[in-house]
Amino acid sequence: MIDGLDIYSIVGFGGMACIIGAYFYLTASEKPNPFILHGTNLAGAALLTVSLVVHTNLPSLVLEGFWAAIAIWGLAKAVRERRAQKVGRL
Repeated sequence: MIDGLDIYSIVGFGGMACIIGAYFYLTASEKPNPFILHGTNLAGAALLTVSLVVHTNLPSLVLEGFWAAIAIWGLAKAVRERRAQKVGRL
């Protein structure tokens, strides 16, 4: 194992990959699926939070809290919009 690279750092790198992947998906997609976008961001924030709880960096931990909250808000908005579309089709 690389010095300083423990399981929590590896989990953090996974979270980083999720967030970067979601940003790439948003940028590359003509019409991104909000469930994929916000779900991937939420997973990334959660994984990075696991890492940050062990390797504490308070500003980054607060950032991940906001990142997760925005992702949850985006998912809730997508659910509401999907329900409204289904009601409109009936």
